[in-house]
Amino acid sequence: MFANYLIGLREGLEAALVVSILVAYLVKAGRRDRLPVVAGGVTLAIALSVGFGAFLTYTSTTLLKDFKSQELFGGIMSCIAVVFVTWMVFWMRRTARNLRSELDGKLSAALNVGGYAVALTAFLSVFREGLETALFFWSAVQAAGSTTSPVIGFSLGILTAVGLAWLLYNRSVKLNLARFFTWTGAGLIVIAAGVLAYAVHDLQEAGAIGGLYTLAFDISGTIPPSSWYGTLLKGVFNLSPQTTVAQAIAWTLYFVPVMTLFVLGSRRAGTRKQEISHA
Repeated sequence: MFANYLIGLREGLEAALVVSILVAYLVKAGRRDRLPVVAGGVTLAIALSVGFGAFLTYTSTTLLKDFKSQELFGGIMSCIAVVFVTWMVFWMRRTARNLRSELDGKLSAALNVGGYAVALTAFLSVFREGLETALFFWSAVQAAGSTTSPVIGFSLGILTAVGLAWLLYNRSVKLNLARFFTWTGAGLIVIAAGVLAYAVHDLQEAGAIGGLYTLAFDISGTIPPSSWYGTLLKGVFNLSPQTTVAQAIAWTLYFVPVMTLFVLGSRRAGTRKQEISHA
């Protein structure tokens, strides 16, 4: 539940910030008449993102009748989700500082073209976030199992993000967004590592990868999957008490280099910021 709350909070806040920047620019430019157009583009982007998530669920549960085909589809989609989210985590850290000026420039150019261009700018800005969120959330739900906790956690995260974005827009609260995206980005990398390990398990069950019964460790006697702490570890770290060698290798090969690059990049960015402030 916590992992899906973090996904909803992080991805929801990214999308909400994009919308608030677009709205703030139109208000500042005295073009409130274009707000309904932006709302239309955002609504369409959200609807298509939800539809994409529904399509993934329909495909995995209805279109694909064979168990191995379902596992293969789930494994491939989860791998794509991990690549997508990893790229977005690094992209957001690099561009967050210039996001407002970038969106302002795009919307300014769209205003000169017309209403359709404004709607398209709003749609594309939000749809990218929505598509990523739908794919990653779907993968996380597959890894968590068929319970309602992921949906509840994700919904609470989205609601928190919308409320936080509203407070930021009205300047009711201040938030160090660089620090927020750094910590939540690290959290998403932990979650993505677990999703990747589960994707490998799916691919093993589909027969695409061998070693399904070759375990790296079995701690199910110490951490029963049905226990509260087993559920907690599963929900936060996607830890499987029975982890295969292939899963352990995939988790390590992803987590160690990606987290190292992310932490080192964040430290360099912080050092540059201090140098600029002291110049």
